[in-house]
Amino acid sequence: MVAIQVEYFAVLREHVGHAREHLTTTATTVGQLYAELDQRYAFPEVGRVKVAVNDEFRDWTSPLQDGDFVVFIPPVAGG
Repeated sequence: MVAIQVEYFAVLREHVGHAREHLTTTATTVGQLYAELDQRYAFPEVGRVKVAVNDEFRDWTSPLQDGDFVVFIPPVAGG
């Protein structure tokens, strides 16, 4: 298990009800973490979500390590 901090932006933050949380997970990749959180929060369909780990964009197969800071960034409409 790893202890990490997760931050949510835009519609994910609104849906979850908070911007940031500390949690312990058995997920070994960011993709597994997102799936675990989707089961917990039933995320709305938002399209292609980007992920950053420790301030660097990563792909969904990137491994998680104890102490990581993970940010999920959904697409944002603007004008």
